[in-house]
Amino acid sequence: MNSANLQLEGLYLAIAAVNEALVSKGVLSRTELETALKSAEQAMINDDRASEDLGPSERDTLAFPARLLLLASAAHGDDGLPGFAELARRVGQTKQPYNDQL
Repeated sequence: MNSANLQLEGLYLAIAAVNEALVSKGVLSRTELETALKSAEQAMINDDRASEDLGPSERDTLAFPARLLLLASAAHGDDGLPGFAELARRVGQTKQPYNDQL
């Protein structure tokens, strides 16, 4: 596996942990955090470049970080944060087709 991929996996999990700390400390509500991540996801996939120049798999690649962090926020519980592989699997299972794929 490419070492950059491993670094990104670690970064995503670190950001998920920081997000959870922000919610736990009351800096953000879970709803505010999830709204921000959904907004970021929509901004990425609705960007002119994304909708005109990129195919569905490339748009999924752009949206992956926000989607993973959303799922991490929803999945974080008493057992702690699920691992990267589990979260990535869930991203793949929950993604929806784009309007131009219907």
